[in-house]
Amino acid sequence: MHRYVHEENLLLYRRLLAETTDETKRKIILKLLAEEEASQLPPSPAEKKK
Repeated sequence: MHRYVHEENLLLYRRLLAETTDETKRKIILKLLAEEEASQLPPSPAEKKK
């Protein structure tokens, strides 16, 4: 479940970043995106088998 939320957050922040032109909002979204990317989850057991 955590992996799903993590991936959805990344998609959301990237989409918002592409759609937003307000520089203040873009800075906030970039910060959120960077934080989410920094909190990379360890690979799931299914991904380790690949």
